[in-house]
Amino acid sequence: MKAEEVLKQYAAGERDFQRVNLRGQSFRGKELSGADFSEADIRGTNFKNANLTGTQFCKAKAGLQKRWVIVLLLVSWVISGLSGFASLLGGMAIALIFDSSERQQVFGWIVLVVIIVSIAVILGQGIERTVAVAGTVAVVGTVAGAGAVAVAGPESFAGAVAIAGAGAVAIAGVEAIAGVVAGTGAVAGTGAGAGTGAGAVAVAVAVAGAVAVAGAVAGAVAIPGAGAVAVAGAVAFVLLSIYLGWRTLKGDPRDAWIRSIAIAFAATRGTSFRKANLTDADFTGAILKSTDLREAIITCTCWRKTIKLDRARPGTSYLQYENIRQLLITGEGQDKNFERLNLRGINLKGTNLQDASFIGTDLNRA
Repeated sequence: MKAEEVLKQYAAGERDFQRVNLRGQSFRGKELSGADFSEADIRGTNFKNANLTGTQFCKAKAGLQKRWVIVLLLVSWVISGLSGFASLLGGMAIALIFDSSERQQVFGWIVLVVIIVSIAVILGQGIERTVAVAGTVAVVGTVAGAGAVAVAGPESFAGAVAIAGAGAVAIAGVEAIAGVVAGTGAVAGTGAGAGTGAGAVAVAVAVAGAVAVAGAVAGAVAIPGAGAVAVAGAVAFVLLSIYLGWRTLKGDPRDAWIRSIAIAFAATRGTSFRKANLTDADFTGAILKSTDLREAIITCTCWRKTIKLDRARPGTSYLQYENIRQLLITGEGQDKNFERLNLRGINLKGTNLQDASFIGTDLNRA
C-alpha cells in the first residue's frame, strides 16, 4: 500500500492497517497517532519526525529491504576481501626473516615481535587500546629513530634498527586497521539479517584474497620459505579479524565501538523512527533489526518480546543499556542492579522488579 493511500484513509477515520505492505514508503513528519500497523511490513519505511503516539506495531517487521540487504552484504564482502589483501603486508614483512640481507632480517624480526605484542593487546584489551598504544609507540619510535639515524647514520646497524622499528609499528597499525575493517564488515553483514552465512562468505572472501595474493608473492619472490610464511601470516591476520567480528557480535565491551559502527552502517537504509514521537506506542513482538531510533520520544513505549532490539540504533536513550533492553524484552528484573541510569519515560508495566535496585536512577515519567 502506498503512503498516499494510507494517509488518505487515515484522514477519513481509518485506523486499522494491520498486515499491510509499507516497504520503502515515507511518512516523514506525518500524523499517524493511534493507527494500528500490527504485523505490517515496514522494512525501509521512513517515519522520521512522525507523530506515532499510541500507534501499534505489534509483530511488525522493520529493518532493511531485500535489495539493501544485498547491497550491504556485497559491500561487507568487498571490505573483507580488501582487508584480506591488506593482511598480506604483515605476512610479507615477516617473511623477510629468510632474506639474505641482515638488514631485511632485522626488519622481519622486529615486525614479528611488534605484531605479536599488538595481537596480545588486541586479545586482552581490545583494538581501540591497541591503536592508541601503537600511535604512542610510533611517535616515540619516530623520535628515537630520527635521533639514532642522525647520530649513527642511516647505513649503520643502529640506523637500520631504528628505521625497521618505525616501519614495524606502521605495519602493525595497518594490520590493526585491517582487523577493524574486516571485523566491522562481518558484523554489519550479519546485522543486516543474513545470519551466519553472511559472515562465513565474508570470511571466505578475505581468506581467498589473502591466499591468492600470497601465492603470487611466493611465486615472484625466490626466498626459501617466504611464500609459506607470507600465507601463514596472512591467514593468521584474517583469523584475528574473524575473531574480532565474533567477539563483537557477542557484545564484548572491549569492542563496543566496532559494534556501534557496524549497527549504524546496517541501519542506514533501514526503518527510521528518528525524532518520531513514539509515546505509548506498542512494539510487542516486533522485529527491530537495522532500525534507527535516535532522538525518538519513547516515553511509556512497550518493547515486550521484541526481536533483535540489540541490532537497532538506540542513540542516547535508555535502550543503549544492554541490561535494560533485556529487562524490557523479558519483563524479568528480579534481584537485578539498575542503579544510576537515566531511565526517564521507561515503561515497566507488568515487569517483575522484586528486590531490584534503582538507587540513583532517574525514573521520571516512568
